[in-house]
Amino acid sequence: MEGFAGRDDEIVWRAAQSEHRFLITQDLDFSDVRQYPPGTHHGILLVRLPDAGRLELTERIHRVFAGPDAFHWERCFVVLSEHKLRIIRPPNDVG
Repeated sequence: MEGFAGRDDEIVWRAAQSEHRFLITQDLDFSDVRQYPPGTHHGILLVRLPDAGRLELTERIHRVFAGPDAFHWERCFVVLSEHKLRIIRPPNDVG
């Protein structure tokens, strides 16, 4: 789904869902779990590294997904911040 930077949120969302993609974004519009409840999508990673450059962002995302737990994030809402990783799982998901 490359080439969607700056596109309307609805276009990005529909494309991610139609392609069964895990959405990686810095856009806080996707942080509302009431609008995007875990379990109703293929997964969202919200990256909150405000001072990171493009290379650091890419490296951190690669490291996070290289971990053994990333396999279980499908349908979850995940927040990556400077010092922690928060995972909100779908209801009744023991993941």
